Amino acid sequence: MNPTSTARTAVGTSLLEDYSLEMTGKDVPKLVAARDSIPQGTRINITFLGNEDLPMRLEAARAVKRLGFVPVPHISARRLGSRDDFERFLAGLRADGTSDNVFLVGGDPAHPEGPYEDALSLIRTGLLREYGVREVGITGYPEGHPEIGAEALWAALEDKHSALAGQPLEAGVITQFGFDVEPVLAWVEKVRARGIGLPVRIGVPGPAGVRRLMSYAARFGVGTSASVVKKYGFSLTNLMGTAGPDRFLRDLAAAHDPARHGELKIHFYTFGGLGATSDWAARFRKDTLA
Repeated sequence: MNPTSTARTAVGTSLLEDYSLEMTGKDVPKLVAARDSIPQGTRINITFLGNEDLPMRLEAARAVKRLGFVPVPHISARRLGSRDDFERFLAGLRADGTSDNVFLVGGDPAHPEGPYEDALSLIRTGLLREYGVREVGITGYPEGHPEIGAEALWAALEDKHSALAGQPLEAGVITQFGFDVEPVLAWVEKVRARGIGLPVRIGVPGPAGVRRLMSYAARFGVGTSASVVKKYGFSLTNLMGTAGPDRFLRDLAAAHDPARHGELKIHFYTFGGLGATSDWAARFRKDTLA
């Protein structure tokens, strides 16, 4: 089997096996519409946005479970106004049977709305296990963060890994999305070199308009030089088209070495296009196995 064929098969059978998706609390109708193209048991992350409230977040988690998927509610540390807010959310998830898996983020506000500065502060409360959480997702930034220095990011990752292991809680990492495989895998190697063996889900943008992709990339500090986006498959001079992660995934499969990088899976950032992303993943997996 030639290398290209091997990479295509790896995408279809490994990286796209047990992929995860992301949605907002408002996306429940889109999830219902897309349900037939999403494999049962797929993990679906539910973001924690400032313009959504507790009932909406809880209903989204219930809907994900009701449709046969695994809800992974996000908890934004800096958006929690109090310890009571944190416990009410966890208690609601536990009551609905949707508290097994959560994903912790610091959140967008520049200043905390309550007592929690970051994801680590949520872990250190000890409340997660108390309310039935079994697995915790944490963030990874292969290309850095526009507001946080590299040393601080590494320290935060190591501290969260240590705190979760000490509870103990299962854990995994989801990375910010990117357009270039090389810095992603280089970052994963550094993670492994620091003794962090957690499974890593590589963040990948679902198929979307180029202009929208560029807008999100600018917001999150993702590299968008002409050479980088050319690797991904679109041009900075043509912002009117659409782009999917076909080339990125094939390059990732070709370069992935389990001995160096450990377990890798894919997490799709859907940017509102839940149906388009799930349809694309189903078609792409079918094509790679053809």
